[in-house]
Amino acid sequence: MNTRKLLLLILLLFTVAVVMHFLTYFGLISISDKILLIVRWITIGLLGYYGIRKKSLTTWIFISMVVGIEMGFSFPELSMKLNVLSGIFLRLVKTIIAPLIFATLVVGIAAHSNLKQVGRMGLKSILYFEAVTTLALFIGLAAINFTEAGKGVNMEAKQAQVDRANDLLLQKQESHNFILNIFPENIAKSIAENHVLQVVVFSILFAIALAQLSESKKAPMMHFTESLAEVMFKFTDIVMYFAPFAVAGALAYTIANMGFGVLTGLLKLVGTLYMALIAFILLVLVPIGLIVKLNFRLFIRAISEPVSIAFATSTSEAALPKAMENLEKMGIPRKVVAFVLPTGYSFNLDGSTLYLSLASVFIAQVSGVELTFIQQLEMVLILMLTSKGVAGVRGASFLILVTTVASLGLDPEKAFAILAVDAIMDMGRTSLNVIGNCLATVVVAKWENEYVEPIGEVNFN
Repeated sequence: MNTRKLLLLILLLFTVAVVMHFLTYFGLISISDKILLIVRWITIGLLGYYGIRKKSLTTWIFISMVVGIEMGFSFPELSMKLNVLSGIFLRLVKTIIAPLIFATLVVGIAAHSNLKQVGRMGLKSILYFEAVTTLALFIGLAAINFTEAGKGVNMEAKQAQVDRANDLLLQKQESHNFILNIFPENIAKSIAENHVLQVVVFSILFAIALAQLSESKKAPMMHFTESLAEVMFKFTDIVMYFAPFAVAGALAYTIANMGFGVLTGLLKLVGTLYMALIAFILLVLVPIGLIVKLNFRLFIRAISEPVSIAFATSTSEAALPKAMENLEKMGIPRKVVAFVLPTGYSFNLDGSTLYLSLASVFIAQVSGVELTFIQQLEMVLILMLTSKGVAGVRGASFLILVTTVASLGLDPEKAFAILAVDAIMDMGRTSLNVIGNCLATVVVAKWENEYVEPIGEVNFN
């Protein structure tokens, strides 16, 4: 059986399993849970066989997502212990980020000594980031005003959500000086605390200083950073073999911890968010791709693995090393990838900014408060400033949401109940963050006339 027929068989079995489950759930037919379980695991077994035939890491990540969901649903007690797998993966990925950014930026900038281009790329990137994230805010507003998902919802936070919210609020940083926090006071501390933007700033200044040295003094450091960059890309390839296990563990834990029942009360909010994310891709990102004459097929192949990792782990950082590697394979120079992509992780959070505007109005609707257009515009202006530079802070989106809601005169505790479905919403907004930053890197590369599309088939695995 060829892979296409095998895939059709898998899709057929999957459809049968879903239909049988829903018919049983609504009492239309009576099928034992064991039979449903057997059908689902036969489907997963065929998916595993398809993965062996396909020999693609992206395929295995997708298969592991299905396995993770099934594990979380069928074996919740075991699945509650599987988050250790995603924890191991994220720790390994975090060890890659700082040395990879440092090495690629130093090589990219110091090797060419074109310091004017660095400033030009920085200005173009910031202008692009600000324009696109502002559009994201307005699309979030439009979506929630259209669906009015919060009206008539009686939303009370359970004790688990209150405890988690209080835990996040305790971590709120005392310093809110974003400009000051861009610059590192201790590079070792920046690396240890995973402040990506501070590592980027240090690497740029280091590269500029290195570019001003004579060739004899510059050469040893250039050889070291070139070797370091190649080692870290190989390191990334090794770590990515563990990605399917991490993805399965992350999703199994999320499903077991959250369950599907929690979606009932907040289903409209989740649906509105995903509708808005899709609308943003179709109305903003696709037209941008058409304007810059993007090769969509090549781009989708390049980002499919990083985006699937980001979706399953709800962490943009997990996708960064592979995204950098694949964009470089796609034909974007290392200096552009190393500069634009990590910077976008602080300034270009399309999914997170869209979510913040949408969730803020949702809480107003739940509270029975009708926000005027001027009030919503003021909220957008607040979010344009507060949503920047928070990618590396745990629970940052929630902290900004609470602050924004309080500034509108609403009860911030109304936001606590949203944490019940935050994990499933975080998957979507994190994926959009990665897609948006990858596209931004392509746009800046084309803007700088630095993009050279590869000839022939490119292997992204």
